[in-house]
Amino acid sequence: MDKVKNDRREELERTVLRPLTRTGKGYYLVVGFLVLVVLWGLYAYSTQFRNGLIVTGMRDRILWGFYIILFVFFIGISHAGTLISAILRVVKAQWRTPVTRMAEFITVVALSVGGLMPIIDLGRPDRIPNLVLFGRWQSPILWDVLSITTYLTGSIIYLYLPLIPDLALCRDRLGKEASAWKRGFYRIASIGWQGTQRQKRYLSIAMASMMVLIIPVAVSVHTVVSWIFAMTLREAWNSTVFGAYFVAGAIFSGIAAIIIIMAILRRAFHLERYITNQHFINLGYMMGGFTLIMMYFNVSEYVVTGYKMAGETSFHFLQLMAREYAPFFWMYTIGGMVVPGLIILFPRTRTFKGVLIAAGFVLVGMWLERFIIVVAGLRVPLMPYEPSWYLPTWVEWSIMAGAFAMFGLVIAIFSKLVPVISVWEVAEQYEEAEALETAPPHGGRQPATQPLHVEGASGTAPAPGDTAGGMP
Repeated sequence: MDKVKNDRREELERTVLRPLTRTGKGYYLVVGFLVLVVLWGLYAYSTQFRNGLIVTGMRDRILWGFYIILFVFFIGISHAGTLISAILRVVKAQWRTPVTRMAEFITVVALSVGGLMPIIDLGRPDRIPNLVLFGRWQSPILWDVLSITTYLTGSIIYLYLPLIPDLALCRDRLGKEASAWKRGFYRIASIGWQGTQRQKRYLSIAMASMMVLIIPVAVSVHTVVSWIFAMTLREAWNSTVFGAYFVAGAIFSGIAAIIIIMAILRRAFHLERYITNQHFINLGYMMGGFTLIMMYFNVSEYVVTGYKMAGETSFHFLQLMAREYAPFFWMYTIGGMVVPGLIILFPRTRTFKGVLIAAGFVLVGMWLERFIIVVAGLRVPLMPYEPSWYLPTWVEWSIMAGAFAMFGLVIAIFSKLVPVISVWEVAEQYEEAEALETAPPHGGRQPATQPLHVEGASGTAPAPGDTAGGMP
């Protein structure tokens, strides 16, 4: 039994640590492409910095565009990472262990990229200190700066704490296989971790404290982001449920982002044994649940405001549902909610590939939803003048491409620096499952709670087609 246990632990460590020391040509090609796109985005921003916001499609009537859309989009993605990870840890969902590391890192990267967007939108980054020095504390914008800073700090801590044992594992196991600077990084970042009972107890207390604290912080962040819109005198944003609506949308899009990124990393690093089809289906169930929540909020919002048709609501409804922005609105409504919901609903399509396709629809739909909120909302006239148009320029398209490339680039670099799966947590899960399986039944009967099945717990990899979802 001990030999099987040790062999399983060795295989886990070998599989997860292999990407840290071996790099193929495909990785360099992907990273090279992402770097080029980021550099092109930087060139576009330098053009905007020299010439001002006149090089963008934003004007005095539609004063926000791609930058604020990306800000809301990336901040939304970040919520699912830490929030879902924290909730799964709090409820002790056993299937979470291979997922949480990637979810937590997505939070940090998305927050970092999203936080740059208002700075780019400002046009004059040299005036950022004035926001703190002379800002009005009554302004939701200042609340947003404070909440995002707090959330980013908490998310970094929450990511780092479970990393400590794995950083120590890299320090002890990689040896000369890792470069000198990596060995130095692992030695410093592992802060002398030796796996003693005292260290484990303190780490458990710290993680438990952070997972409880990070949930209300995450909820408050996107609530404050929504208040930037809801507290502005615009007919289309005149809503009291924007906070809950934005939080639900953030988790909805964040789950989709986790599914797609997890699928890419699983394929790239051959982690099929530890990230199984069932993990994607479980996340698909969560995404399906939030599909219903998003449908509820949309129906509630449009039915209530449409019933009254006060002010410029009729103009806004017509441009969304029948005129200029109708293609975007119905792509979001049908493609972003109805289609993913139907894919998750039916067992025949609720497979690995089906969930992945549904996640793609959700991400595109949620980006369109942010476009509708920002651009279509600003297009509603405040006075009797002709409605304006927003046509993004090459500068805005380039900066958006650079933002997405930076998001992917940081994740690619991270995946070569630290294990993308929490080795020590997966190993502990194996041990707990094994203890449940070997425990004697009470009173000669089977225990009421069935032992957790962990893929690979028997010491052999599952046969093709055995995992949930039937992926060949």
